[in-house]
Amino acid sequence: MPHLFDRLTMRDLTLRNRIMMSPMCQYVAGADGRATDWHLVHYGSRAVGGVGLVMIEATAVESRGRISAGDLGLWNDEQIEPLARIARFCHEHGAAVGVQLAHAGRKAWSSDRGYGPETPVAPSAIPFDRDWRTPEALDDAGIDAVVTAFGEAAARVLEAGLDVIEIHGAHGYLVSTFLSPLANQRDDAYGGDHAGRVRLAERVTERIREVWPETKPLFIRLSCTDWADGGNEPSDAALFGRILRKRGVDLVDCSSGGVVANRPRVSPGYQVPFASCVRLEGEVPTAAVGLITRPEQADAIVATEQADLVALGRSLLRNPYWAHHAARSLGVATEWPASYRVIEGIPAYPER
Repeated sequence: MPHLFDRLTMRDLTLRNRIMMSPMCQYVAGADGRATDWHLVHYGSRAVGGVGLVMIEATAVESRGRISAGDLGLWNDEQIEPLARIARFCHEHGAAVGVQLAHAGRKAWSSDRGYGPETPVAPSAIPFDRDWRTPEALDDAGIDAVVTAFGEAAARVLEAGLDVIEIHGAHGYLVSTFLSPLANQRDDAYGGDHAGRVRLAERVTERIREVWPETKPLFIRLSCTDWADGGNEPSDAALFGRILRKRGVDLVDCSSGGVVANRPRVSPGYQVPFASCVRLEGEVPTAAVGLITRPEQADAIVATEQADLVALGRSLLRNPYWAHHAARSLGVATEWPASYRVIEGIPAYPER
């Protein structure tokens, strides 16, 4: 039976534990989309803090696909080295590194409700909510351009030396809106039933796999429910996961919501059942995320095989060393960085 601090091997990558830093936008990149010193310290400290996989925030594959003006990007080669610098540091401290490739679609420039310098795009010309800009419905050439952009960004991830790519297919961004019947009202090959709605995600997966080595894992984050009548439910996400695994996806990162403007009730571990459903029905490994805060809670998710990875967000913002503290709480030995272990004869983590 696996536990939180057991290793996890996917393809040729072995993680030192089952703890993943969830991708969380920092909104501090410049207009050039390059990672900054903030990103190096932010992600590097979680690697020092003991997580198994550091997942870098939503990183736009096109300039028009940024969630905000402060988003990271990988739409040109000048953006490679700042990410490579982060990867080198994290690797030095034992963590694997991934990046979430994203396109915000109709929710681009969200602080301005889509009213940015470039026209937002979507499967259908339906705005996210009242007072939001109406997006342009992508035609076949536009879809082809998006698929190409994901592939080119993936090639840059490879050059930067990262270990994992995650496709952002959740939260009402472009891939997510194609998957959801609430946002996708197309009557062509990219709309209608599950096979049509998943087609963009399939093409993106296949294009990334053309440049992303077979030795390296590929994830996708899905909104496992739209929290709205007529929208997707966990069984839909399980079906998408099953389809995409055949195209080269190794794990589904199970989140929810974002396609329509609503606020679901949340509670500790409220999305864990989605990861369990997708794992069982979709026959694909999963990551669980959502108000997971206690070591015992995280360990139980893995031990009961509800998910293969546990993704932490706010817990790691509050405490970069959550993994080390969790290990001590669970009675597992971990190695603190050499610089912290002994300072003038004082243990880095004093006994109680």
